[in-house]
Amino acid sequence: MTWTFGKRDYDLASRTHLMGVVNVTPDSFSDGGLYLSGDAAVRRGVQLAEEGADFIDVGGESTRPGSEAVPVKEEIRRVVPVIRSLVDRTDVPVSVDTSKAEVAEAALDAGASVVNDVSGFMADPAMARVAASHGASAIIMHMRGTPATMQENPVYDDLMGEIVSYLRRGVAAARDAGVRQIIVDPGIGFGKTTDHNLEILRRLGELDVLDLPVLVGPSRKAFIGAVLDLPVGDRLEGTAASAAVAVMNGASIIRVHDVAPLRRIVRVVDAIMRQGAAVGA
Repeated sequence: MTWTFGKRDYDLASRTHLMGVVNVTPDSFSDGGLYLSGDAAVRRGVQLAEEGADFIDVGGESTRPGSEAVPVKEEIRRVVPVIRSLVDRTDVPVSVDTSKAEVAEAALDAGASVVNDVSGFMADPAMARVAASHGASAIIMHMRGTPATMQENPVYDDLMGEIVSYLRRGVAAARDAGVRQIIVDPGIGFGKTTDHNLEILRRLGELDVLDLPVLVGPSRKAFIGAVLDLPVGDRLEGTAASAAVAVMNGASIIRVHDVAPLRRIVRVVDAIMRQGAAVGA
């Protein structure tokens, strides 16, 4: 099945696609402050495209554990010029990482074609309408609580069942508003312990019941640091292992900071799992 994102068409079933991350923030857990300058953020986005990113995800508000919300006007100020420049300089589809409908609308007006909402369309009741009115695709993610509170003793009676139920509600809201292309994300690191994150990756195939492409974002996250006892800057191998497992268990898109090495790893896993389909891609 071919899906259209901005200027590109992708068959999400034929190979795993990569989403590169551009955080236009001072306080993101991995690269906060590195790309706060608009010019630096655009250069980073272009670099990710050249390294083989299939999507560029631009965010102006940190969603690290304990982070506080950014005012709408400030978030728009951070992301809109970057998105506009990236759309002009590359044909790689740009997504906006936000849970605010007003920010999403400004980003879509600037040329973004995907809304990546960590709240799964739950935080802002206008989000589904905005996405649909612009013909945007949607990424519906599971999160327990808010970024400020999500790591305060997260407990589940039925981890995968509760994630599926939450995603179903977000998907229904998007569909009811008229959003046609929907991707789901189990929300690695968002209101989950290390054990929860490991279990999600192991049981990722259970999201098949939703019959939608799955995005997974393990890149440099705290559960990798907990397993390996390593700081953020030394988690590439752990990210690679997590991405490989996600691909083997059915992920269609992997969201990463390090596109070049992950692209090589994902191509090999695709070749193994899809009987050579990725060879020469």
